[in-house]
Amino acid sequence: MLSLIIGLFVLGIVLIFFELIVLGGIFGIIAAVAMLGGCVLAFFEYGAAGGILTFLIFSVLTVGCLVIELKFLPKTRVGRRFFLKGSIEGTSQKPVGEKDLVGKECETLTTLSPTGLVRIDGMQYEAFSQSGLVNRGTRMKVVDVDNFRVKVSKL
Repeated sequence: MLSLIIGLFVLGIVLIFFELIVLGGIFGIIAAVAMLGGCVLAFFEYGAAGGILTFLIFSVLTVGCLVIELKFLPKTRVGRRFFLKGSIEGTSQKPVGEKDLVGKECETLTTLSPTGLVRIDGMQYEAFSQSGLVNRGTRMKVVDVDNFRVKVSKL
């Protein structure tokens, strides 16, 4: 029975290692079940004292394994391949937020129903029509600007 308990703990530690490499949670859940299963077996086989000791060992092994993997593994040659170091500086869309657009006239490039595209000073912007449905080619006026679009209404 002792070999089964030790085997469950070793399986749990190996699965925790794989959880950091192959994210998703499945390996972590299986690792927790295996290690807690080892604790339960220890409770049945060796009583409360053996179960509590096994649970303490389980806790120390889990924390130790995570510390080693998160603190020391990224500094190794193999670990650098698994952990991201860079970041991407970019946005999904250029911010519109320029208040100097308010009051300018624009032309609709698409039908605004109520959103679509408009051209302001030769630049194309996503727009929201406060006047409801507006046909393509209609002259409009910018009344407000938020983070990703301009709000327009009929002249």
